[in-house]
Amino acid sequence: MLIFNKKADLTTFLSDYKNKRSTIGFVPTMGALHKGHLSLLEKSVNENDITVISIFVNPTQFNNPEDLEKYPRTLEADAEKVKTVSDKILIFAPSVDEMYEGNTVSGHFSFDGLENQMEGAHRPGHFDGVGTIVKKLFEIVTPDNAYFGEKDFQQLQIVKKMVEKEAMPINIIGCPISREPNGLAMSSRNQRLSDEDKEKAAFIYKILQEAKQLFGNKSIADVKKHIYDAFEARPEFKMDYFEITAEDDLIPANIKENKAYRGFIAVFLSNVRLIDNISLN
Repeated sequence: MLIFNKKADLTTFLSDYKNKRSTIGFVPTMGALHKGHLSLLEKSVNENDITVISIFVNPTQFNNPEDLEKYPRTLEADAEKVKTVSDKILIFAPSVDEMYEGNTVSGHFSFDGLENQMEGAHRPGHFDGVGTIVKKLFEIVTPDNAYFGEKDFQQLQIVKKMVEKEAMPINIIGCPISREPNGLAMSSRNQRLSDEDKEKAAFIYKILQEAKQLFGNKSIADVKKHIYDAFEARPEFKMDYFEITAEDDLIPANIKENKAYRGFIAVFLSNVRLIDNISLN
């Protein structure tokens, strides 16, 4: 296993693979790896000749300085976890200065409106930061296939849109959400929860499952009311939003049409912001 901190060193190393027309798989992460990340790596290793994982906490996608400061950084432990998947995975762990060259600001992106919904509405500038860093990483790694978890489903759709609009020859592959035995979606932010909070947080997926059951028989307004009422009765949570949207445009829906729908939720528990989603039909 090799760890690269410099863009030039990684691109030089990968040039041999490109010359041989080997396929490159890529898993971009912010570290604090869990089994969900490792499942993406396993898929990439099985489907490509070489796999790169980036570990980089990207400052431009945080609109809350405290969240950025508290985000777990565990590179040494992450490297040990990567080794359990394969010793042939390359790790790219650059500094902020290496990635932004002294100008740590976002570019501006249009994702045809996908960026204005949910996370975009509640975290201004977030998806400009995501677009900025993912574009930079794609240009460095130039992967054939890139793997993203569906827990960040809106981000997945936005990356697909960016690749389409920038005409990048990269196949974006969405992978199912990995969950704890109690249903809690695996997330690096879970490291900030106590064991007691992790048990409480199982309520999030339980309620999403209820939304899925109700969706077939109730109106969208009724399903949303049920979710908000359920969290109103659990004061340890602070609801940020619950939305039902079509998967293609992510615009909050009022009336069901012949589309694939998904329920999205964001809540705070002990000042840790947790997101999750579920396919409804």
